[in-house]
Amino acid sequence: MSTASLNRAFALLLWRDLLLAFRRRTELLNPLLFFVLVTTLFPLGIGADPALLRAVAPGIIWVAALLAAMLSLDSVFRSDFEDGSLEQFLISAQPLSVLVLAKVIAHWLITGLPLLIVAPLLGLLLHMSGASIAALLLTLLLGTPVLSLIGAIGVALTVGLRRGGVILSLLVLPLYIPVLIFAADAVATSGAGLPITAHLSLLAALLVLSVSLSPLATAAALKISLS
Repeated sequence: MSTASLNRAFALLLWRDLLLAFRRRTELLNPLLFFVLVTTLFPLGIGADPALLRAVAPGIIWVAALLAAMLSLDSVFRSDFEDGSLEQFLISAQPLSVLVLAKVIAHWLITGLPLLIVAPLLGLLLHMSGASIAALLLTLLLGTPVLSLIGAIGVALTVGLRRGGVILSLLVLPLYIPVLIFAADAVATSGAGLPITAHLSLLAALLVLSVSLSPLATAAALKISLS
């Protein structure tokens, strides 16, 4: 197996998933619309006081981003499981972990990247400062890929279940908590004018750890689920 064939398989699978997502525009927009709606409903519920909104904005946006990521997790492997493509991945000559990584990257480009683009507008809506919005973007850039990578493990474990949504939530939510804590605290700390290097370093470490281990764990979970 050559490096060229591996790179080609990776690129083709990534392009395939992006093309399928573009054809299903409704499913593509659902997480983004959920993210926007959840964030914009909070001012209606807690009031429009700028100081209050500014104080709770990091938690609001990050909780909404986490839930939006969870909303789209089931689509990572579900369609491939239903049409039999997932079994073809298992018997492919290419390493399953590399194919899994391509699918996770496609999932992040479809769900995480739009959240990253819309987040500054929501930050302005919640009266966040420029420094807080910049910190928010950095935390989303580092944190949302971790959500996709960790979530892929849970999806792989529950892909064979008809109603695995509740089990999936129970599996991945506890693992999402460190990302939520570090990211939201980083944005709040930035708003107070303090350095956030330690927070970003922790998020970067989580990202590196997830990229290194998640594809292998997801590949093993898929083999268990389909055996």
